[in-house]
Amino acid sequence: MTQPRPPVSQLSQSLRQRKRSAPPQWGDLAAALGLPALAVAAALLVGALVLLMLGANPLEAYAALIGGALGTSAGLIQSAVKATPLLLVALGIIIAFRANVINIGAEGQIIAGALAATWFALAFRAWPGPALVPATLLAGFAAGAAWGFVPGLLKARLGVNEILSTVMMNAIALQLMNLLLGGPMIDPAEVAAGTFIAQSERLPQHAWLPRLVPQTLLHAGAILAIVLAVGVYFFLWRTSAGYRLRAVGQSPEAARYAGIPVPAYQMLSLTLAGGFAGLAGVVEVLGVHHRLLEGITSGYGFSGIVAALFGKLHPLGAIPASFLFGSLLVGADKMQRAVQVPSALVGTLLGLVVLFVVGSDYVARRQAARRAAARAAEEGERG
Repeated sequence: MTQPRPPVSQLSQSLRQRKRSAPPQWGDLAAALGLPALAVAAALLVGALVLLMLGANPLEAYAALIGGALGTSAGLIQSAVKATPLLLVALGIIIAFRANVINIGAEGQIIAGALAATWFALAFRAWPGPALVPATLLAGFAAGAAWGFVPGLLKARLGVNEILSTVMMNAIALQLMNLLLGGPMIDPAEVAAGTFIAQSERLPQHAWLPRLVPQTLLHAGAILAIVLAVGVYFFLWRTSAGYRLRAVGQSPEAARYAGIPVPAYQMLSLTLAGGFAGLAGVVEVLGVHHRLLEGITSGYGFSGIVAALFGKLHPLGAIPASFLFGSLLVGADKMQRAVQVPSALVGTLLGLVVLFVVGSDYVARRQAARRAAARAAEEGERG
């Protein structure tokens, strides 16, 4: 005879009791917060060695990097602009990781959201701004969600590895954008001028996101991203759906035993991750470029993964983490101009940060597993 399944409420109560019985260790918390900072420092140290090999002064280069990002109000504003799509992507990555699925498809989901936003804003340009802007945001979210739903469905129904399917969806989205920008969505003015630059028509001004600071690129999407970060926190930790999603990520077997449909929640997590990445594409179109053009993702789909890991996979932690990496993107451009290093070095430096941050997360997980095993052994000896 099979044992009856415990209700989800009992499982939740049991987890809360375990949490209360094991108070947090301040040393563990300090290590968790310190490892990412050490990872960035190690990446900058290796970058300094590369700068020396190229004949550049590392101190001068890093002074330009920090000064370019944080030394002026213009640098701070530009860092916030860069941080906005990073934060939106990171929120989706956090939701996916919490359900124990990996979304590598944010680049394609950004493109899907940007495509949908551009088409919608141009097709319904007769709408007034207060109606057009929210509707365009929803259209972009829906397109990104649909792009994430496909690999989620493949994983839930056929067991297809989500890493492979999301990477392939990236390629499909990129080729679709190239096809549309080379024909149906190309700016008629480019065709008339004979230049044929791969970009769409400029969006009507009432479809743009409002500027938070006049004469700058800082737009209302930054506030939207912070509000959504708080919303994701409440969703994951204050709703039953968020609890079930996290339970699926912590232990799929236990969640399945408790009656939680694991494939459905994994599919939901990838769909939501795609939606947030789609929003990142929308805010870039409505808030920064005001049109669709090649290279609109700017690598945010991959940098957002690092921002999520640096924020310890917590929606609120992703806010400062996204600003940090936005600052690195802005400062790296200033460093390139100041010390005349190749543009490839900027990508190398950011890649080193990615490598060390991901490595620090792996080290933190290994240390946590060792401590948990040691505590279990001590409790076994006492029992």
